[in-house]
Amino acid sequence: MCVSTLGINRYFRYLFRITLGCIAGAFLFGCSLYPDVNSDPAKNNKATFQRDALDCAKSYPETGSGAHVKQRISCMNLKGWR
Repeated sequence: MCVSTLGINRYFRYLFRITLGCIAGAFLFGCSLYPDVNSDPAKNNKATFQRDALDCAKSYPETGSGAHVKQRISCMNLKGWR
C-alpha cells in the first residue's frame, strides 16, 4: 500500500511542477506582447510611453475578466506603439 501512495505523491508533485511552469510561461508570454516601441522616433521615449499608457488605462478601466488588457494593447497600437 505504501508503494502506490508514493507513486501517486510523485505524480502530483510532477503535475504541480508542470502546471506552475505553464503558468509562468504564459505570464512571461503575455507581458512580452505589450507594445514598447513607437514607430515615430520623436515619440519613442519613456515620458511619452508613460503618458500614452496612462491615457489608455484611464480609457479602459480594469475589469474582472481581463478584457481591458487587450483593449489597452489595441489603444497603444493606435497611438503608434508596436
